Formats: sequence, structure tokens, C-alpha cells
Amino acid sequence: MVALLIENSLLVVFVTAILGHLLGQVKIAGFSLGVAGVLFAGLLVGSLSPDIKLDSSIYELGLVLFVYTIALASGPHFVSALKGAGVKYNLLVAGMLIVAPVLVFLLGKGAGLKAGVMAGLFAGSLTNTPALAAVLEAVKNRPELGDPVLGYSLAYPMGVIGVLLCAHILQKVLKVRLDQEAKDLHMQVEELVTRAVQVKGTYTQTVQELLHEHHWNVMFARISRKGVLSLAEEHLVLREGDVVSVVGAPEAVEEVIQHLGIPSNEVLEADRSHFDFRRMFVSRESVVGRPLRNLQLRKKFGIILTRVRRGDRDIVPTPDTVLELGDRVRVLGETTQIQKVSQYLGDSYKHLSEINLLTFSVGLGLGLLLGMVVFPLPGGHTFKLGVAGGPLLVGLILGALGRTGKLVWTLPYSANLTLRQIGVVLFLAGVGIRSGYKFVSGFSGMESLYIFLIGVLVTVLVAGGTLLIGYRLLKIPMSILLGVLAGQQTQPAVLAYAGEQTGNEAPNLGYASVYPLAMVLKIILVQVLLLL
Repeated sequence: MVALLIENSLLVVFVTAILGHLLGQVKIAGFSLGVAGVLFAGLLVGSLSPDIKLDSSIYELGLVLFVYTIALASGPHFVSALKGAGVKYNLLVAGMLIVAPVLVFLLGKGAGLKAGVMAGLFAGSLTNTPALAAVLEAVKNRPELGDPVLGYSLAYPMGVIGVLLCAHILQKVLKVRLDQEAKDLHMQVEELVTRAVQVKGTYTQTVQELLHEHHWNVMFARISRKGVLSLAEEHLVLREGDVVSVVGAPEAVEEVIQHLGIPSNEVLEADRSHFDFRRMFVSRESVVGRPLRNLQLRKKFGIILTRVRRGDRDIVPTPDTVLELGDRVRVLGETTQIQKVSQYLGDSYKHLSEINLLTFSVGLGLGLLLGMVVFPLPGGHTFKLGVAGGPLLVGLILGALGRTGKLVWTLPYSANLTLRQIGVVLFLAGVGIRSGYKFVSGFSGMESLYIFLIGVLVTVLVAGGTLLIGYRLLKIPMSILLGVLAGQQTQPAVLAYAGEQTGNEAPNLGYASVYPLAMVLKIILVQVLLLL
């Protein structure tokens, strides 16, 4: 078997992926490694023989795909996070991340660890594979600095488990009420519903003005006035006796009903003789990257969008909503216009599995070129973003832009996730396989113990400090703060835990707000740590 793996490098990748998947599914006290299991499977496979090798281009390709697709998806959230409360979140994360390499340096020096091992320990305790990639690139052909994978592998597991324990314990100590926070934050925690309300009284404001005045996150779809059914347009003024269908989260819809009148038993959507609705995919590049107000769907086709499904989540559309490739929208309008709208939006599931090779390749190429630029540092040292940081920054910019003229930079939702998964598996497998034999043969008892203990200490101090400072001093709701912590760790497992704890989307807001900064900052700080 070993001889077969030595002769077939591609087979090694897939064997590692299989073992990594199985290892990642193992749960201990509710915790599992997930995709990180591929790294440890790679270490296992690589330890079998020094002749089991992979070309560096394999794991570099995986890294580039991983960071670039994440950046494309996070770009819009990162830009919006630079305003308002997002500034506070990012300042907190930046401060705590700067503390981390100082702790690693002081504790590592005291334990006699080599620079490369300390840098890997930093990346592992903060569970960041691109930072590890930056270290591997920096220490290439410099064996005197030590093996970063040794520090990363021993620190990584507690980099996840330690954060989860901190979050769990501090929630108890601080007596956090996540259910009350969800109400205060008006988080949409359930699927959208459609209910009818009979209006009591006559209003002077238009529907759009009412939505803005009361901050209602709902959509008015149909209206029945004196038995005549029509679409609820933005400039509509409600009158006594009108029956209006309202789309939104259950609590938001209930609030609207109580304000406007009384619940109605009429099911307006049941009448499909004149107005019909249909779900369709957004697959045409000409309509993505633009706010709905600019598409003027009502003016062109006499229709409205009542829901936008992105991934597994339904969104109430507003004039500012920007459609993305892969969105599934619910179109409401005249039966004769539905097919025209379908052609306008594309509605091709097949097209959503395709990638625009021009924009995708241009974006990756620009990222790799930026990563090669050498920046001078004080003391005669230099710094470069490398294959991890360059594509990440370019991806953030292009993701925020969405499109440039006719060029659409973003990817369909499903294609993005697929490329991201392939990328991280290739990278983790490559790193593990290339370092497995060296990791096992160079394992030493006391050094390994020091690495493990320092990793635990760094993880707990940084995570605990983030939660205490954020909750007590900065007054950030714990629901959002858990997502900020997950973004700070750049760790999906922590985000999944936060989502299970809160049961709403609040952690995702915090995660998306700080993830890009945390990713870039770790890549920079790990190289600064090497210089120290």
C-alpha cells in the first residue's frame, strides 16, 4: 500500500481526503474536527514514508481557491462593517490579535521554542490555515527555524475546543440571556410567513413611508380593495376595509397586523386567476450586482419580488437589496408576465454550476501578482502578502464591487462553496502529507508538552479577553459577540456553535464583519512574529 501511494501522488490526495472526512466526523463531547481532520489525516499518511510527497503547487492551488472564494463572499459584508458598530467589532478583534503574538513570543522564548515552531503555534492556537501557509512560505529552505506544522498541529485542537469552553463557561458566569437578546435585536429566527390583515382606519402615508417610519422588515404583496385584487405598490395609501397580505418573519408580521387592524381569514394568494407567483433562479449576469430599485422590475414587467432565498435563508427584499448569482426569488405578478421575468432573470439551474473563467482567472491572477509585491519594513526587513494574502485582499475588493461594467466578479453561491471546500481539502492534505514524516520523526516529549500548554494558554486568554471586554466594556450583545469571536478565530466550528446557541442570524453578522480583517491581520502578524 505504501509503495502504491509513493507512485501515485494524486491517489494520496484522495486517500487523505477520505481518512480526513472519517476523522472529522468523530465527536468527543459534542466536538469534532470537521474539515480540519484532513490535516491530521495528511500527517498520518505522510508519516508512513519520507517518499510520500506532493508537489507544492497542489496545496498552493488549494489555498488560493480557499481564501479567494471566501473573500469574494465576504467583500460586501466587510465594507458595510467599516461603518457603524462594525468599527467597534474590528477594533476589538485587532487589539486582541495583536496581544496573541506577544504572548506566543514571550512564552515561546521562555520554553526555548524555535521561531518557526512559535509561528506555527500562533497559527494553530488561532486556527488559521492561511497564516500557516504564510509561515511555510517564509521558512522555506530555512530548516534552522524549526517546523511550523509541529506547533500548528499541537495547538490547533485546543484552538477550537478552548474557545468553545470559554464561550460556554462565560455565558454561565455572565448570566447571558440569549433569548432576550434575540428579541432586542429583532433577529429573524424563523421562516417567512404570509398573513392577511384587514385595515382599520385610513392612512396618509404610503406603504413605503410606513415601512420606513416603523422600521418594519416586511413586504406588502397583494391588496384586495372592494373585492378587486391588485399588487401592493410602494406608493399605495391604505384605506379602511383594505385586506393586505404581509410577508415577513412571524413576529414582524404580527406587529404589522396589530398596528394596521385585525387578522383576516382571506387567503389572497389562493386566487391565481390573474396574479400568480413562481420561484425562479437568478442566473443572468446582467441583473446581478445592482440594487432592485435600479432593475425597475415593477415598471418593466408589472411584478414584485416577495422573497429572496440565498443559501438556506429567506430574505425580505427591499429597494436596496442586491441580487446575487444563485439567488432564488419569488416573483408575484400577472400570469402573462411571469415567463418574461423568467427569461430576464435567467432561471437556469445549469448556468449556476458554471464559472466565468475570464473574471475568475483575472481576479486570481491579480491576487497572485499582489502577493508577490515586496513591502519594506523597518530594520531592513521586508514583507509580502504571499499566495494567501494577495488573493484575499483582491477578492475582498472585487467581492465588494460585485461587478465592473459587464464583468461580474462574484460566483454563484453553490459554486463558491464547492470551490472553497475543494481548496481547503487540497491545502490541508498537502500540508499534512508534506510534513507528516518530519512531524513524527522529530516529535520530542517536553517540547510537545510546552507547545500544547502555550497553545491552550494563548487560546483561552485571547478568547476570554475578547468575550469579557466585548460584553462588559463595549456592551456588544453576546449573540453578535459569539460571531465576532468565531470570525476572530476564522473558525467555522465556533460559528456553528454560536448559531446553535442563539438560534438566529446574529452570530453571522459579527462573523462577516470581522472575518476579513482577522484573516489579513493574522497573515501579517505571523510574519512579524518570525521577524521577532
